[in-house]
Amino acid sequence: MAPQYQIRADYDTRTIVVYQAYSPAIADAALRAGRFVAPFSFHRMTWIKPSFLWLMHRSNWARKPGQERVLAVRMIREGWEDVLSRAVLTTADPAAVAQAAVHVQWDPERSSRGAALNHYSIQVGIGRHLIRTFTDDWIVNLTDLTPQVRKAAALIQTGHAAKAQRLFPAERAYPLSRTMEDLLSPGR
Repeated sequence: MAPQYQIRADYDTRTIVVYQAYSPAIADAALRAGRFVAPFSFHRMTWIKPSFLWLMHRSNWARKPGQERVLAVRMIREGWEDVLSRAVLTTADPAAVAQAAVHVQWDPERSSRGAALNHYSIQVGIGRHLIRTFTDDWIVNLTDLTPQVRKAAALIQTGHAAKAQRLFPAERAYPLSRTMEDLLSPGR
């Protein structure tokens, strides 16, 4: 059984993959430029998610209006850990949350069919004062996963969930220091 609060992600020694879903206009511009550019908003919080299935639930497998394109955002782990070190849980004191550069919330992880599981997935909101650092310094590359997402969704809908799972990115527990675990875990 998975720990109740644990970051699961696709990562290597240098980078981690987080997922975001966007409108075609934002995704196309970002993919052409190799980084986020207008019409991406640099003036509001942007949420990144290391759980592929949680984003599939959130974007309805790239069918939700404004979230029709799924991007894998490979960023350096140094940036990821910098973001996490600045995080305030959204369940904290409202004044602390309002002042925080980064928000973290934990939502039930999802199965491929969207059912809530008994462990949680992290969502990380990067505030507008850090967005340029995220987009310009921490992102290594962007990959359009939309065709893969649509294929997996079709397989699930036609009763071929095992085949769909072969299209999912491999995720494993992300190592955190005890200090970081204490910062990010609700109730500690």
